[in-house]
Amino acid sequence: MSTSNLGGQFTFPGTSLTVRRMGYGAMQLAGRDGNKLVWGPPRDIDGAIAVLREAVASGVNHIDTSDFYGPHITNQLIRRALHPYPENLVIVTKVSARRGEDGSWLPAMSPEELTQAVHDNLRNLGLDALDVVNLRSMFAVHGPAEGSLEEPLTTLAELREKGLIRHIGLSNATRKQVEDGQKIVPIVCVQNSYNVANRADDPLIDELEKAGIAYVPFFPLGGFNPLQSSALSDVAQTLNATPMQVALAWLLHRSSNILLIPGTSSVEHLRENLGAAELTLPPDALKVLDQLVNKTDAAQH
Repeated sequence: MSTSNLGGQFTFPGTSLTVRRMGYGAMQLAGRDGNKLVWGPPRDIDGAIAVLREAVASGVNHIDTSDFYGPHITNQLIRRALHPYPENLVIVTKVSARRGEDGSWLPAMSPEELTQAVHDNLRNLGLDALDVVNLRSMFAVHGPAEGSLEEPLTTLAELREKGLIRHIGLSNATRKQVEDGQKIVPIVCVQNSYNVANRADDPLIDELEKAGIAYVPFFPLGGFNPLQSSALSDVAQTLNATPMQVALAWLLHRSSNILLIPGTSSVEHLRENLGAAELTLPPDALKVLDQLVNKTDAAQH
């Protein structure tokens, strides 16, 4: 696939890091039997490496990962596939969780655990410093919940002062946590669950756009419960595209600070996702898509 502009470019605030808006999320590379557990090596290691190399060859220069994917597996695959890294490649990782022996996701937000996690990411990625580290709030595993992030953010800020981290973001965070976090350390991005049907973060996205801060939706296609909508399918059919391409294209249209990191372990699916960046949504299609918002999310505004 030839390199395209992949949705245009975005520069993280206060940094020299410029990425194409269509990136790649590496979570699905870990695990043999589907994505839900994200545990152990992939069934097809060569296939996983091929996906990473295809992404970069296609122009992707923003890869999202974490050392708790696998654990360790995804970062090791990234290093094996891409190291030494292209000069313009930005690797964003996240910390604050560890994996139980049963694959469960457990909080790991103490200074000692966060410091160890940063060193694990550095070692497995083969880096001297991490471009961006997102602190994932673990007060609730499956969505944002209030609670102070002062101590873990202070720990990451100290690691930044030591040169192990260049920039810091937040994940699974509330608006208040973002506001409070910015008083401790510059926040360059926020990574929360968001897609065409689930838009609880609409006000936050608008605020971040005004501040020039990136918003990176995880589960942009619904995650473990893929988006399904007859209206979405109808729009896709009229545009000769897939529903998932339309959902991704809508996100790129939604706001200029949105960066996409759809994940896949298939080269074919990767190419389909990247193709969404070339899709133009006409006004009538946008009108339909804008009305897909989940009633539960709409009630929160």
